Amino acid sequence: MAEEVANVAAEPIVRPRRRRRQRDEKRPKRQPPYQVILWNDEEHTYEYVIVMLQELFGYPVEKGYQLAKEVDTQGRCVVLTTTREHAELKRDQIHAYGRDALIARCQGSMSATIEPVE
Repeated sequence: MAEEVANVAAEPIVRPRRRRRQRDEKRPKRQPPYQVILWNDEEHTYEYVIVMLQELFGYPVEKGYQLAKEVDTQGRCVVLTTTREHAELKRDQIHAYGRDALIARCQGSMSATIEPVE
C-alpha cells in the first residue's frame, strides 16, 4: 500500500487546459482611444478658449493657455484622448458652447472633430 501511495505522489497532476479563445472571450474588450481635436480660427480669443476648456474639461488656466497657444500656432490641438462615446460628447459640447462675446463678428462656437488614435 505504501508503494501505491508513493507512485501516486510521484505522478504529476494534470489539469485540463482552457483554450486561449475561451480565456480571451471572458476578458473585457478595451475600446480604442479617440482624440478630441480643437481647430483654429480667427473668430475666438485666447480668453474664450481658456474659459471654455476650464468649463468643459476642468482644465486649470495654465493648461487652457497652453492649449490656446498651441491651437493658435499649430492650427489644431488635441484637448482630450478618451473613448469614442466620451469624445463625441466633448466634441458636441464644444460645438454647443456658443459665440465669443469679445469679438463682434464671431458667429458661433469653435470647430472640433474626433479621430482615432493611431
